[in-house]
Amino acid sequence: MVLGGYLSNLLGIRFPIFQGGMAWISTAQLAAAVSEAGGLGIIGAGKLDAQWLQEQIRAVKQQTKAPFGVNVMLLSPHVESIMQVILDEKVPVVTTGAGNPGKYVTSLKERGIKVFPVVSSVALARRLEKSGVDGLIAEGMESGGHIGEITTFSLVPQVVDAVSIPVIAAGGIADGRGLVAALALGASGVQIGTRFIVAEECPAHPAYKEAIIKAGDRDTLVTGNSTGHPVRVLKNRFARELQEMEQRGVSKAEIEHFGEGKYPLAVLEGDIERGSLMAGQVAGMITKKQSAQEIVDEIMAQAAKVTAQLAAQI
Repeated sequence: MVLGGYLSNLLGIRFPIFQGGMAWISTAQLAAAVSEAGGLGIIGAGKLDAQWLQEQIRAVKQQTKAPFGVNVMLLSPHVESIMQVILDEKVPVVTTGAGNPGKYVTSLKERGIKVFPVVSSVALARRLEKSGVDGLIAEGMESGGHIGEITTFSLVPQVVDAVSIPVIAAGGIADGRGLVAALALGASGVQIGTRFIVAEECPAHPAYKEAIIKAGDRDTLVTGNSTGHPVRVLKNRFARELQEMEQRGVSKAEIEHFGEGKYPLAVLEGDIERGSLMAGQVAGMITKKQSAQEIVDEIMAQAAKVTAQLAAQI
């Protein structure tokens, strides 16, 4: 098994690892470090404006010559200007979430930009393939932040069987074992978010990183089910209060108002009780801070070891 071969040819990256484009914390510093390590570093545009994104893109270009990407949240109020900056700067790869990027695909591809939307169902995967995207990120409900309803292990092979373009597996993946498992399911690579939060180059608050490191296997829960926008977070005061509000039947508007600003409160200010500590179920597997290079190297070394062990057993 050649790890990274297909994506190396398609995207010019050494290893089949996408870094999740997490809002507020997937900045130029982290993206450049992951790209330098051989993966695909991704800037998380979130709801930030086009000027911020342009500065981040140019900062990445100063720090690495390796390919990188930008994650675009399609519900952002700045999405049109964000896409224009991406076109002007000729960003190598775009990943998208929270919507259908169909209206932008042609213009992106005309600039040679590869497009990988996040999908949480087979139906959406098929629809987006028809729009001309280059690949898909099939994200299971184990992931941190906004989630779908299907587990990664169930979703990935079904999406792989339904489309003829590369599929990146996401959700519940943090090490080389997860990478090999994803490849066995037919994926061309993986996207990893939570583990990169604790990377030394990630600007997340130290208290937020420490909360992930201390988390156990049952320390995440899902909030927002009543609003139709479920979010996986670490258990804390905020999460418990939000769940209680949902159980009491509080309106969607009140719940959304209560949640406003709670993510940056956690990741930027380090309020680990009143903030929204978005993290995947793999938080229980993460035990230490490392550099992005060390994380990527460790994942690839373990993947190679596991692959060799499997080859000896078959």
